[in-house]
Amino acid sequence: MKKLLLLFIVLILNNIQAQEVKTLTYFQNDTLKLDLDLYLPKKKAGDKIPLIMFAFGGGFSGGERTSEKDFGKFMAQNGYAVASISYSLYMKGKDFGCKGTLTEKIKAIQIGVSDMWQATSFLIENADKYNLDTSKIFISGISAGAEIGFHASFWDYKLMNLYKNNLPENFKYKGFIGGSGAIQDINLITKDKAIPMLLAHGSNDDTVPYSAGSHRSCPTNASGWLILFGSYAVYNQMKDLHKDIELITFCGGGHEFSGYLFHEGQQYVLNFANDVLNGKKFESHLIEPSKKGKSSCGYLFCE
Repeated sequence: MKKLLLLFIVLILNNIQAQEVKTLTYFQNDTLKLDLDLYLPKKKAGDKIPLIMFAFGGGFSGGERTSEKDFGKFMAQNGYAVASISYSLYMKGKDFGCKGTLTEKIKAIQIGVSDMWQATSFLIENADKYNLDTSKIFISGISAGAEIGFHASFWDYKLMNLYKNNLPENFKYKGFIGGSGAIQDINLITKDKAIPMLLAHGSNDDTVPYSAGSHRSCPTNASGWLILFGSYAVYNQMKDLHKDIELITFCGGGHEFSGYLFHEGQQYVLNFANDVLNGKKFESHLIEPSKKGKSSCGYLFCE
């Protein structure tokens, strides 16, 4: 009985160690303070820890960095650090939809991306303190956070960054994990710039287009009309470039699947990250039926 009790205590202590969370301020000036929550696995002597940067969703007007605690804990238990960041909610009190202003919508993305770059820079500068491997930094996000992830991966850092240029020269994220995200220009994804990706998206998403389409399904005469290239368009681009890509399509599904990879699909993320770090090559398209039973919108693979 005593041995079982001792074993139980050891398991609890190991679990606590595997879920260590540190709240750190990565940026502060006279008007703005931005924090991140760093989920750290149990330390192993001499081993550097791969890192996953994460941005929450919420249309650049809401959301919390604490919303995906379970994801941070799961990855930490499996040897990965996760940094869930706060970022500037530029669209708070503004319209990020069809009646909004196009330049303001783009600025919101640019500010969020600059915050992500700043958070990444902060952790690179403090990598030794937290035993992080700066050559193994992934980026991830849900919805608006996935839009941050896409653009942080492929925008010209020196041109688009709103802070000082302090990322290492020729820095690239190790891979991208995106839930229902999109990028403004598919041509930014080139053979030289491409990084491995794991994407999930509903084929009937009317908030963020699954393929090429307008954000929030806005008509062309709307002041907030913005064309975006979603997960399926990116998947085809990556296939054409012969680069590593995994896509999970929820046929007939909408934007409700934006958080799938970070909730029910956490094992997909772990397998993806492990495959990337092990140098495995891959290209796959997993097709899942939606429980809502909507039409397939003309995609033959959904029939």
